[in-house]
Amino acid sequence: MAAQSDVQSRPEPGPAPDRHRVGLAWAFAGVLLFSLSVPMTKVAVRGFDPFITASGRAVIAGVIAGVLLLVRRVPFPPRVHLTPIVFTMLGAVFGWPILLALALQRTTSAHVAVIAAFMPLMTAVIAVLRTHERVSGQFWAAASAGTGALVAFALARGGGTGADPVADLLVVGAVIASSWCYVEGASVTAAMPGWQVISWVVVLALPVTVPATVVIAVLTHDAYSPGPAEWLSLAGLGVSSMYLGFFAWYRGLMLAGIARGGQVQQLQALLTLVWSALFLGETVTLAAVLAACAVIASIVWAQKGRRPRVVAPEE
Repeated sequence: MAAQSDVQSRPEPGPAPDRHRVGLAWAFAGVLLFSLSVPMTKVAVRGFDPFITASGRAVIAGVIAGVLLLVRRVPFPPRVHLTPIVFTMLGAVFGWPILLALALQRTTSAHVAVIAAFMPLMTAVIAVLRTHERVSGQFWAAASAGTGALVAFALARGGGTGADPVADLLVVGAVIASSWCYVEGASVTAAMPGWQVISWVVVLALPVTVPATVVIAVLTHDAYSPGPAEWLSLAGLGVSSMYLGFFAWYRGLMLAGIARGGQVQQLQALLTLVWSALFLGETVTLAAVLAACAVIASIVWAQKGRRPRVVAPEE
């Protein structure tokens, strides 16, 4: 009787267009938190080794996630879901942040932005290949237009300079790693809520991230002297971009579809400029405004095709 009551009390999913719009809203919330990553990293690296910003934030997220999983008494993931969770961990915890840090040691952030602009499009390609998600020719045209607008904007900011073949390969690897982990993690949300997926990702990474953070901290202790701002930024990276952002992001991809929901990430670079202007005193130019308008138009255009019919698991 209890099981029957639970089934009857479970709310019926809303119409597909409503789920799609809610999914886009969740995806945007995730991107909003992700967009804080660069400004907070810029502050954090003033007092920490760059690799600490990668491993340290994963440790912070892992500790929070471990407590939450224990409090909620969440069972260990079934074996069938461990492989995509591990792939997600390799991309989100190690691949993207480490490869990006290595690339930024050889080239400028503006040049990195040119290649990283292809991430939403790469996510869509992997989603179609990995999950066989159906998208239309109109979607590809819109996604390509938005990517083109981002590349043009990055080039206008000086992204055409600082070319280095090794750095370019590192960024390409970082983009593939990040896009792959988005798709792998989102694929598991068909069976468990997104917050559980990212929680297990950062918890299973703790046996590596904890000792790595300790070793790096010891080796670089004399070279860095973090203050309150740097500690706060590192904590913010762990809480927002490494953890809470994925709560919203994975739920958005589940509801809106990985390919379509992923296009919202085209706004990330532009939102980063807004945060940089507010917190770091950087200037938002007319080119940024025009690029934002073009990207928003491409995202709206990309949502006009066939929408997936999916229902997210109960939280």
